[in-house]
Amino acid sequence: MKTRTEKDSLGTIELPADALYGAQTARAIRNFPISGMRAHPALIRAIAAIKMAAAEANRDLGTVTADRANAIMAAAREILDGKHHDQFVVDVFQAGAGVSFHMNTNEVIANRANQILGAKLGSYEKVHPNDHVNYGQSTNDVFPTAMRLSALLALEDLYPVLKSLSATFAKKAEEFDHVLKSGRTHMQDATPIRLGQEFAAYGLAIAHSCRTISRTSASLRELGLGGSAVGTGLNTHPQYRALAIQNLSTLTRQPLCPAPDMRYAMQSCAAMADLSGSLRTLALEVIRISNDLRLLASGPNTGLNEIQLPALQPGSSIMPGKVNPVLAELAAMVAFQVIGNDTAIGYAVQAGQLELNVMMPTITYNTLQSIHILTNTLREFDQRCIAGITANEDRCAFYAESTVSLATALNPYIGYAKAAELVKESIASGKGILSLAREKELLTDEQITEILDPQKMTEPRETI
Repeated sequence: MKTRTEKDSLGTIELPADALYGAQTARAIRNFPISGMRAHPALIRAIAAIKMAAAEANRDLGTVTADRANAIMAAAREILDGKHHDQFVVDVFQAGAGVSFHMNTNEVIANRANQILGAKLGSYEKVHPNDHVNYGQSTNDVFPTAMRLSALLALEDLYPVLKSLSATFAKKAEEFDHVLKSGRTHMQDATPIRLGQEFAAYGLAIAHSCRTISRTSASLRELGLGGSAVGTGLNTHPQYRALAIQNLSTLTRQPLCPAPDMRYAMQSCAAMADLSGSLRTLALEVIRISNDLRLLASGPNTGLNEIQLPALQPGSSIMPGKVNPVLAELAAMVAFQVIGNDTAIGYAVQAGQLELNVMMPTITYNTLQSIHILTNTLREFDQRCIAGITANEDRCAFYAESTVSLATALNPYIGYAKAAELVKESIASGKGILSLAREKELLTDEQITEILDPQKMTEPRETI
């Protein structure tokens, strides 16, 4: 491999001749061979957008010459459009505050800008990573901004998935609205419910989680860009902060604004904790729903078998014909990971000291991973599992007629004690509540039909 030699404040170092990154990135590669994982594309796009917005502001304010700023903007635009992502080679677990990733960005953009201007890689004779790409900036205000912006960008992929999943549940609710079954509380027989009502509730849970995530992410739009090293704006033009954030908002089509206090936006990562908490809540709902579906589909001969999930693959290496609820299992496993990520984020958010939280790289990585795996998992869960669920109507009807909790409707007519006796006898004899009520002539056939009609029992009593 051909190499070139670059020099930084610590001395010289060799790196690949055609690399767009430079000396500080090469040192980070050596210092942090930790996970082999690289920055999420949303973070790369976010920081490229920041550099492009900053260069435009510096050009218009006259703090960076137009030729340099335009070359920086052109290089950043290429990254924003998906090019050169392979040049972002710093491990996600790296130097505190994301200094290494930030310098990786500055070096890639500087080298690409120099190429655009006809200069050699590593020369920095026309565009310098620190003096020009990073003019008026610091890792301490750029990385918190990139962290927030990357989360907002990643969420744009999650929202449609959640809305589609909620809509699919709602569609199934309509399809199953006529299917009567036994409700279950404490894992015991309860009064009848329609299968469609259960699925409608699942859809509402997902929709509510989506709204909560959107609401908690709003504070991410308040940025501390322009705060420089400690939130005082050192070495920045007085108009730079407002102009750069305005440029960034236009570029990303995200409604962004300066934080009311730059120090707050650079010291506190509470906004990320809020978002992660809402992702955790979504994960908890996903676990609950996926577990319900696994129970409802259990069997086929020795379980509830009220619904059938799409058969996606053989379920056993030894048991012929076995099919497992693989996507419901996957959804739960991914949700467990999101909960674990939230724990790591929580510890990191409280670990900031004074003017900076140096744990931002792990906050960013875990947040973006949570959004990414939820997006991919729930998309497949929606399209390949929920959309293909069918109801086993005969089994549901059998349970609806067999539940001993049908006796609940007799309470106002024969009292709780006699109704309880019916339940005991039903369990002991195997006879249904309806049959016993007729045999004992506790009510007329007309009354029984009216009172114990499962369809009427599941209708709401009032409209709110």
